Amino acid sequence: MAVMVPFLSFILIFSLVSVGNSLSSNYYEKTCPHLESIVAQAVKKATASDNTAPAALLRMHFHDCFVRGCDASVLLNSKVKHKAEKDGPPNMSLHAFYVIDNAKREVEDSCPGVVSCADILALAARDAVFLSGGPYWDVPKGRKDGRVSKASESFQLPAPTFNISQLQKNFAQRGLSLEDLVALSGGHTLGFSHCSSFRNRIQNFDAKHDVDPSLNPSFAAKLKSICPVKNTPKNAGSTMDTSATTFDNTYYKLILQGKVLFSSDQALLTTPETKNLVSKFAASEGAFYRAFVKSMIKMSSLNGGQEVRRDCRAVN
Repeated sequence: MAVMVPFLSFILIFSLVSVGNSLSSNYYEKTCPHLESIVAQAVKKATASDNTAPAALLRMHFHDCFVRGCDASVLLNSKVKHKAEKDGPPNMSLHAFYVIDNAKREVEDSCPGVVSCADILALAARDAVFLSGGPYWDVPKGRKDGRVSKASESFQLPAPTFNISQLQKNFAQRGLSLEDLVALSGGHTLGFSHCSSFRNRIQNFDAKHDVDPSLNPSFAAKLKSICPVKNTPKNAGSTMDTSATTFDNTYYKLILQGKVLFSSDQALLTTPETKNLVSKFAASEGAFYRAFVKSMIKMSSLNGGQEVRRDCRAVN
């Protein structure tokens, strides 16, 4: 946990960033003073028994924020005649919802009806990064939970096949810059991807190439062996980088080597500005951490909810 110490200076700086009138670092200081320790314990307990939980929680937060803002709409369950976000195709592989359920249960015992599921998810994502060796930051709080969740809206998420112009447009629609795009893409340092998300790069890439020529040849061969054209094992895939349970800057080094999974990852080299940022973050983990924290606070401050849910899986 000593990793926190060198970055205290920017933690303190970024805790002062203006994030709008509704959110503040001390939002629950009087109404739920033990909130952060409760959530941290829930994430820590889950991580001890499942080292994929941190990546799942970080991804869950991203997927929540990119649809209707960070309003915990991704946590809502589907109904008989209504499919919710979590059952939209881009979200089918989301998991570790139980971590949020467990944290919410503990929080409700301590301070009932006070803390939103959206705030719990934002805190859990921060704790997931920190417990994986990444930076710690002060999470602005005060989000409300949304009452609408539609599977069809999950297609608003940036796809792993996106090129740089599609990515830039998708992020800009949420008020996020090219620097935010490159910094937040660093979340791909954690986790695992199924073959379906990168198959386009290793089979029938285009009219001239079966394999994406920007892929490192030996890496491409490895991916083709993991994901054969026929009889691909269920749940086959690859870790996102070579240190997939550690939050570090390895992802950016691998982009420069042509050894990342998604077209959207490799696309970060296709404009001078994004390529320079990739090189900067590959050379300096501290620079990546600082940019990631700043962009996470910016992204997670998008909110459009209306209530504090008693149960994260259902509206009140």
